[in-house]
Amino acid sequence: SPREVDVGEGVVGLALPFLIAAGVIVGALIVEAWGVPAPDPWLDASFLTEAPSRTPSEAGLYPAIVGSVIIIAMVAVLSFALGVGTSVFLEEYTPETGPLGTLTRILQVNVANLAAVPSVVYGLLGLGLFANLLGLGIGTAVTAALTLSLLILPITIISAQEAIRSVPDDLRRGSDAMGATRWQTTKNVVLPEAMPGVLTGTILALGRAIGETAPLIMIGAATTVFRAPDSLFSRFGAMPMQIYTWAGFPQADFRYGVVAAGVITLLIILVGMNGTAILLRNRAERGS
Repeated sequence: SPREVDVGEGVVGLALPFLIAAGVIVGALIVEAWGVPAPDPWLDASFLTEAPSRTPSEAGLYPAIVGSVIIIAMVAVLSFALGVGTSVFLEEYTPETGPLGTLTRILQVNVANLAAVPSVVYGLLGLGLFANLLGLGIGTAVTAALTLSLLILPITIISAQEAIRSVPDDLRRGSDAMGATRWQTTKNVVLPEAMPGVLTGTILALGRAIGETAPLIMIGAATTVFRAPDSLFSRFGAMPMQIYTWAGFPQADFRYGVVAAGVITLLIILVGMNGTAILLRNRAERGS
């Protein structure tokens, strides 16, 4: 309709300045990272395979890349299991009326409010709960993974709830008519239909977690490590922390070339994660 066209044009008009600004920033980072027009780029194979160094030309991001991959893998497992389990319980197993229905609505309001809590608050929670109270260690991969899982858990729950709500009730009623139990209906009917949206929301939430710096600072993550972590309870490095550290170095080569190479590496990983979300969604839609 004409009104929908006007709304669409307005959204495009509002988004266009932000897209242009983002394109300019990314373009400037690419120029710095690849050393254009200089023949020696900062972002090369040695940058991805070497450890950090006080010399800009020898600086590498390998330990931080490994640390980030380990943390995000743990966060993915924890947030997916807890987020999907919580959303299934709230949508499929709690009543809509009565005292339990009121409690469910209160829980959903609190989950929505937790999604807007600043990330530094989750960092303080992780420091007090996981690092000190449970004794998992300050700056360890386990502490970081649990803290970041709490950070994105509300987003994962909300996105999974929306995906489950989008499943038509006719499918549930048809499964009930065939004599299936509530769990059989949820496992064989609801979750396969909702899985594309669940996967997309989870991976997009992981994209936020991989770029967070404030929670890592609060839990005492190392600013620079010179070797990849060898256990889940060893001190680790992460790409945001290493980039933040390089940005404070006095040498101009660190503040521009090396930092730009690190940011481009982080952006490439984020784009790869978003591409994975699209592929998983398309595959789940074809299989459903």
